[in-house]
Parts: sequence; structure tokens; C-alpha cells
Amino acid sequence: MKYIILIGDGMADLPLSELGGRTPLEYAQTPNMDLLASIGRLGLLRTVPEGFPPGSDVANLSILGYDPAVYYTGRAPLEAASIGVRLSTEDTAFRCNLVTLSTVDGKTIMEDYSAGHISTEEARRIILDLREGLSGEGVEFYPGTAYRHLMVWRGGPSRLKTTPPHDITGKDVSAYLPEGEGSERLVRIMERAGEILRDHPVNRDRKEKGLKPATSIWLWGEGRPPGLPTFRERFGITGAMISAVDLMKGIGVYAGLEIVNVPGATGYIDTNYRGKAEYALEFLKRGDLVCVHVEAPDEAGHNGNVEDKVRAIESFDREVVGRVIGGLRDIGEYTIVVLTDHPTPITLRTHTSDPVPFVLYHGKGSIGADKGGERGFSERSAGERGDLVEKGYTLLESILGKTLRSL
Repeated sequence: MKYIILIGDGMADLPLSELGGRTPLEYAQTPNMDLLASIGRLGLLRTVPEGFPPGSDVANLSILGYDPAVYYTGRAPLEAASIGVRLSTEDTAFRCNLVTLSTVDGKTIMEDYSAGHISTEEARRIILDLREGLSGEGVEFYPGTAYRHLMVWRGGPSRLKTTPPHDITGKDVSAYLPEGEGSERLVRIMERAGEILRDHPVNRDRKEKGLKPATSIWLWGEGRPPGLPTFRERFGITGAMISAVDLMKGIGVYAGLEIVNVPGATGYIDTNYRGKAEYALEFLKRGDLVCVHVEAPDEAGHNGNVEDKVRAIESFDREVVGRVIGGLRDIGEYTIVVLTDHPTPITLRTHTSDPVPFVLYHGKGSIGADKGGERGFSERSAGERGDLVEKGYTLLESILGKTLRSL
């Protein structure tokens, strides 16, 4: 048996007037997900338990069978694992976004949580300069991907309150600065970063090109390393993670999954969708389970861009789901799950904790297009089925139940 998990990050949404009262999932042309919805188990999955922030960290831990109440310690330590940064039990890791702050009527506004989706190459130059200028007294900086980077405070505090920058786009940041033990130092580091970046060569070049500069850093998602059992320990199987973002790769590292890097995978609308599917099918020739994660719909949601979100959903359906379905004839017996981790509504430009649609299908060999019916893959149709899995982390456990019982 082969297991395939396909995640379109942030695909779920709310009805939009500009789409005739439909959500992006309902409006988009998604024949492959619709086909699976017509022949498989369609329902809603609560990936974010009550009391937890509706982030991709919590939601994707649930999808991969880890109860957040047991295993969640924060986002940043997961990303640290992705880039090979070792943490002791006393270290605190922080996500370090490169952001664009602007001044409006004397207030400091979060203009862009991604510094205009700065490139990885530009960002690396900035983070290395920040490392030189700001590291010391137990604080270290590590470059990641695009706008997503890491700061580690060795022996740092754990009782802090921080806010994701994508939650406060367009807002005065003064009300959302870090609070709690050690917060004064964090704010001071962010202010000093702004001074270093004020006339940084990368920002001069970006301004000349009409691009947004990285005017500061934003520290959030703090946490200490979790203790996740691996897939082999839990289920007795091997697996792989395919994603462009460090969060998913980090979860994969802790889960003992092989991290498969795909050329051209960017974590944005221009990612190599088809390449992810091709690499997934190739891995399944030698492994048991593969998880393919696509960030693009989520980024479009945070940007409030309806056109990009519809396009990202359609690309995910055509180039990832469609290509995987086309390769099923060579796999033998399989279980395929297609879902999103959390909603990222266009109107809110951030995550919500509402249950998300999922479809689960067991099969062998190719799926003929004539097997489909009228039911589509969307929030509405999944809700109408009445199949709500309240504890999201139990879905994978039920899928791998046969393996679990054999251990």
C-alpha cells in the first residue's frame, strides 16, 4: 500500500461577491479534485484544536497525525530543524521575517509581511549582514528561504507573546510588539535591524527597481524543540516530505521523513507544481508515503489577491493532483488524501480555525474520468456531506490503522 497526501495550503476561503457568492475553491476549475470528491470520502477536518492559533504549524502537525496538544511547542523550532540548526532544550528559536514597515500619520504600519516577496538570494545577503551586526550574547541569525529566516536565543526565555506579521498587514505595529519575559531585548534587536537595513545595498537596488525594501525584521513563532516520534517509530513506514517552505521540511525532519528538494519550488505562485508531483511519484517507487505541500494559495490569500488564489488552486489541481492521478496506474494499491490545512480568506488576509475540506480515496490502478459524479471539492459540498472529523490528527491514524495494528 502506498500513501499520498496532497496539501494545498490555505485553499479554503469564504464566499466572495466578486466570484458571484462562491469561494475560490468553488469558482476555480478543479476537475481532478472534483473527480476524487465524487468517488471518495468527502468531509471536513478540524485541523486547529480549540485554544490553538490557526497557523500552518498547528494545522499541518494535525494533518500528519500529531496531536498539537501533545507535540506543539512553536513554529520556529520546526523551521530550525529544516535548515540544520540544532537546539538544546533550553534554547528558544524565533521565526525572523524580513518585512516592509512604513510610516503613516506618525504610526509604524506593517506594509508587507514578506518585504515584497524578496528573493532568497537577496535575503541571504541581508541576514548574513544582520548576523554580523546583531549576533552576540547568545543570539544567532540563520538564513532561510525568501522572507522566512531564523533567530535563535541560546538559553532564551520561553514565556513570550508574539504576533505573526501576516496577521497585522496594514495595522499599526506598536500594539503587536513582543510581550513578556525578554521582550525588551527582542524589540531592541528589531529596532537595531531597522537601522542596519535603512541604507542596505540590497534595499537600494530594490528601490531602484520599484520593489519594496526589507526595512526591518519581525520576530515571532517562538518555541523550544518538540519531541516528535518518527513515522517509522509510530507506523513502521518510510516517507518523504516535498515542500518549498522550511516549516514543512522541519516537520518532516522531526517525523523522520526524507526531505525531497524539487528544483524551481519557490513557495509562491510561480512554484514548480508539476515537478513536485513528478518527484512524489518517483519516491513512491521505493518509499511508502509521500506528502506534497504547495504554499501558493496561502500566499495569495495573505496578499488579498483573488486572481492569484484561483490560479494557484487551478495549478495545484492540474499539475499536482492531476499528474499524481495520472501516475496511479504504476503505483498499485494506494490511498490518496487531498486537503488544505486551514482557510486563508481573501477578505481577512490571515488564517482562521474553521474546519477544512478533505477527500480520501482508496484504490488500485488508474481512475477513469467516467467514475466521477456531480459532487465537487469545496467547503460547501464537504459540509453538506456531514462528515466532520473533530480531531484532525486522527485522520492519518485511521488511514494507517492497519499498519498500527500490526506493530
